[in-house]
Amino acid sequence: MVKSAVLGFPRIGPNRELKKVTESYWKGNATVEELFKVGKDLRAQNWKLQKEAGVDIIPSNDFSYYDQILDLSVLFNVIPDRYTKYQLSPIDTLFAMGRGLQKKATETEKAIDVTALEMVKWFDSNYHYVRPTFSHSTQFKLNGQKPVDEFLEAKELGIQTRPVLVGPVSFLYLGKADKDSLDLEPLSLLEKLLPLYAEILQKLAAAGATEVQLDEPTLVLDLPKEVQAAIKTAYTFLGNQAGLPKITLATYFGTVVPNLDALKGLPIAGFHFDFVRAAEQFDDVVSIIGANQTLSVGIVNGRNIWKNDFAKSSEFVNKDIAKLGAERVVVATSSSLLHTPVDLANEQKLNDELKDYFSFATQKLSEVVVIAKNVSGQDVTAALQANAKSINAKANSTFINDPAVQQRVASIDKKMSTRAAPFDDRLAEQEKAFHLPLFPTTTIGSFPQTKDIRINRNKFTKGTISAEEYEQFINSEIEKVIRFQEEIDLDVLVHGEPERNDMVQYFGEQLKGYAFTTNGWVQSYGSRYVRPPIIVGDLSRPKAMSVKESVYAQSLTKKLVKGMLTGPITCLRWSFPRDDVNQKTQALQLALALRDEVNDLEAAGIRVIQVDEPAIREGLPLRAGAERSDYQQWAAEAFRVATSGVANKTQIHSHFCYSDLDPNHIKALDADVVSIEFSKKDDANYIAEFKDYPNHIGLGLFDIHSPRIPSKEEFITKIETILKTYPAEKFWVNPDCGLKTRGWEETRLSLTNMVAAAKYFREQYKK
Repeated sequence: MVKSAVLGFPRIGPNRELKKVTESYWKGNATVEELFKVGKDLRAQNWKLQKEAGVDIIPSNDFSYYDQILDLSVLFNVIPDRYTKYQLSPIDTLFAMGRGLQKKATETEKAIDVTALEMVKWFDSNYHYVRPTFSHSTQFKLNGQKPVDEFLEAKELGIQTRPVLVGPVSFLYLGKADKDSLDLEPLSLLEKLLPLYAEILQKLAAAGATEVQLDEPTLVLDLPKEVQAAIKTAYTFLGNQAGLPKITLATYFGTVVPNLDALKGLPIAGFHFDFVRAAEQFDDVVSIIGANQTLSVGIVNGRNIWKNDFAKSSEFVNKDIAKLGAERVVVATSSSLLHTPVDLANEQKLNDELKDYFSFATQKLSEVVVIAKNVSGQDVTAALQANAKSINAKANSTFINDPAVQQRVASIDKKMSTRAAPFDDRLAEQEKAFHLPLFPTTTIGSFPQTKDIRINRNKFTKGTISAEEYEQFINSEIEKVIRFQEEIDLDVLVHGEPERNDMVQYFGEQLKGYAFTTNGWVQSYGSRYVRPPIIVGDLSRPKAMSVKESVYAQSLTKKLVKGMLTGPITCLRWSFPRDDVNQKTQALQLALALRDEVNDLEAAGIRVIQVDEPAIREGLPLRAGAERSDYQQWAAEAFRVATSGVANKTQIHSHFCYSDLDPNHIKALDADVVSIEFSKKDDANYIAEFKDYPNHIGLGLFDIHSPRIPSKEEFITKIETILKTYPAEKFWVNPDCGLKTRGWEETRLSLTNMVAAAKYFREQYKK
């Protein structure tokens, strides 16, 4: 009998219950007891849902109030001293590490001012994790027993779960040395960490856990020999410990074949591999499965929303059964379902035809169950027939193909992806036209999305106010933002984006070939959730999307106002892409639509246009080789196709955040000015990587995901550090990212201090 398994389930709640209570707690409007109750209720809902769906192996410890990697840092006491000195509660310590904390002193409490830890993308997904930060003073110990407590919660409900933890090698390898211990190699701490893993696993065994899932996704990366050796060391140690639960080592997001030697002969119960992303690894990975080990077959996509093809998946699983026998095969999701919306049943406005093609996290539970039953010989005829009907309908859908779009993509040539002149010539024309000061100041695009903005957008969506009334409201918000920026004396302004719900969805709603959900939320980080649109067909732009607002904003001021667009790669990566057309084709279709918009903005008098690509690093294939080289070429080509149709004097900007960027990759875009997240890097080596970058750059100076307000002196210190390496004449002054999640008061104070710091350096460089 083949079992079914889920590697993790979304923790946000079907109606974003976790976001609402967490943000209420941060504001002081909910108690810690209320916060914990919502968490407990959500965990119970998720376990019961999976149990009722018939899933055999149900995960626990996949819940977090902020980030599962941050939870592990707290569990193992990987907490830098700057967070412990305030003697915060465990949950407040966790939140301070994730988002920073700033409080003024009171009669009874000392002032608190601490920045957040670095946050980076989880492999090539749009989920962000808080990076473990180690130092020579790190003392591993158990702070509580979260995995055990949540296992026992499920047990009290009569549900046996498989606890999930990120494994010791990935935990260390994905971490970093703290700024006071830069000579520390985190992986050198493995010997000290392993006994803590053994201790928590022993506690789980004592609580009744019979098996655990240890995730080692780093195995899909290009690993040095010492990291491969660390896998051997870690799992030989854990596998030979007496009294531990059975260990399934799980990988996902790619192939493990180049690191396969590290897995051979490990004394553990089994492995999980992602065959959605890397079906070609089948023969290789099956060859290292021991005589008594199980193979968990990741065949239901944990990263996309398209319905599984039961016939193809069953055929694939049957190959495993033929090799290993039914009792040693598990049908599973390819990865955690964290990356998918919770429940398709919540979508009441989707086109019925399209809805039939989709499968969200709740529906994917049934998919693993049906496939497992089918390959076990149980009668699931009705489910198979319904699935085949849906798969066939999608293949022949009239939503999909647009010959005009396909012909336009085929006509792209080198000229379309090349600016008319090299950067130095363009810069000379721009300087003559713009007369910007040294250290020009700007923001990334969005300003606070206030409650009033959300209320009026909701009214317009529901039809309770007219289009004219809504436009009048948006214009008033744009004017407020323009006047504010003039007041604090920013140099290059933005319109603030009050009309935009999301940087991808806003444009997707105006493009042909997209579909949208009303409740398809996915966690990006902490309490920040996104609602990715779905690419369902060939993409084109029926009409201008942003020109009206940009032109209105420019009419209000003599200063330059940037036109703001989301780039083709980010529109692709932050959507659920098609699974029947390659991603290069989808990116080029988006590039052509954006090219039309860029050209229309220029024709309307907008002289600075920013095309953001924060997801460009996220899309980079995880391994070096032909696939990565190809991506770097077509991703840069897509950006240039979108931006190269303008005159030399039109300045093209782009923005990137929370990515370890390759300067050569950014250089290939040929943007006139780029802005890059830097506030959490605090790393002179990172600055040095961009020392010879030929165009202009702004290394972001404050973390917009944190509520804390940097002082003028803090900005000056950061800029001084940058200017030791980076030339002043090329440096722009800006935040890390857009300001939509911040409040107005913190926005005002932070930007005022930032502008003051820029003016300080202008005076210094006058001398």
